[in-house]
Amino acid sequence: MAAMSTDVGMPPVLTPDEAERAVLLAAPRGYCAGVDRAVVTVEQALDLYGAPVYVRKQIVHNKHVVSDLEARGAVFVEEIEEVPTGATVVFSAHGVSPEVHREAAERDLKTIDATCPLVTKVHHEAKRFANDDYDILLIGHAGHEEVEGTAGEAPEHIQLVEGPADVEHIVVRDPAKVAWLSQTTLSVDETLETVAAIRERFPQLLDPPSDDICYATQNRQLAVKEIAGRSDLVIVVGSGNSSNSVRLVEVALEAGAGAAYRVDDASEIDDAWLDGVRTVSVTSGASVPEALVQGVLTLLAERGYPDAEAVHSAEESLIFALPKELRRDLKAAQQA
Repeated sequence: MAAMSTDVGMPPVLTPDEAERAVLLAAPRGYCAGVDRAVVTVEQALDLYGAPVYVRKQIVHNKHVVSDLEARGAVFVEEIEEVPTGATVVFSAHGVSPEVHREAAERDLKTIDATCPLVTKVHHEAKRFANDDYDILLIGHAGHEEVEGTAGEAPEHIQLVEGPADVEHIVVRDPAKVAWLSQTTLSVDETLETVAAIRERFPQLLDPPSDDICYATQNRQLAVKEIAGRSDLVIVVGSGNSSNSVRLVEVALEAGAGAAYRVDDASEIDDAWLDGVRTVSVTSGASVPEALVQGVLTLLAERGYPDAEAVHSAEESLIFALPKELRRDLKAAQQA
C-alpha cells in the first residue's frame, strides 16, 4: 500500500511505481439480457412455486450463480429422468432439443423454458434450413449444451464443425445446398475464419439471415480488444465451462495483452501475476455477477492499484421478457 504523509490532511504519497499503475475496467461486461432472464426465472419460480424447483443442466455457466440458487432451493440435474414425475423443471439459457421437450411431457413435468431468445432464433433457423433440405454446418464446440440443443432440431441435416481444421472432412449431398449456423458464444474472429474456410470449399454457402454471434458476446470481445493493447495483464472473471469467458482470454491475448488469465473470483488470483505489472484490465463473461468483479477490484486496491477507469465501447439496453409459462402463473397469482 502507499505510504502516508506525516502531514495530517495531505493525500497519500505514491511511489513512482504506484503512480504509474492503472486499472482499466471493460464496459460492457458481465450479465447479458439472456443470462439475467434465466437467473430471474429460477428465482421467481422458487418464490412462486416454492422449493424444490428443478433445473436441467446449469442455468448459466457460472458456479457462483448455481451455488446461490442451490442455497435457495433449486436442484440442478443432468437429465430429465432425474426429475420426479409431475415436478417443475426449468430449461437452461443454452436451450434444449425437441427430444428433451418430449421426455418432459412423458414425465408430466411442468416446464419453464428459459432458453435465451437469441439461441431460440438459431433453433428456428436450423428448422427452416432443414425444411428446405439444406445440409447445415453448425460451428461450435462438441458437448456444449447449446450445440446439442441446436443439433437436436434437425439431427439428420446438421453436422458439427469445430474449426477450420474440420472443413476438409465435411461431406455434403449437394454443394449448392449448404448453410451454416453457429454457437452464439464463440469468438467472432474464430467463427469468421471457419466460415471463410467453409466458403472456400463451398462457394454457394448460404449465410443465416442475421449474425448468430450474440450481441453480448460481440460487445464483450470488442471491449477487451479496446484495452488489451494497453494491458500488461487482463483478468477475465468467469467459470471454466463458460465458453464466452474462455474466449475473452483468447481475444485479449490476440489483441496484444501481455498476459491474460481467467478466474472464478478474486481468490484465484496469483500475486505472482502482478509482478512488474503496471496496467491491469478487468472484464467478465456474460454469466458473471458484478459482485465477483468488484471482488477483483478490491483485491487490486489492496495490492496498491488505483481505482478502476471504466472504458466504454458499447451501450446495452436490451431486456427480455420472462418465459411465457412463468408470466402466466405470476399473473394468475396476482389476481388470486
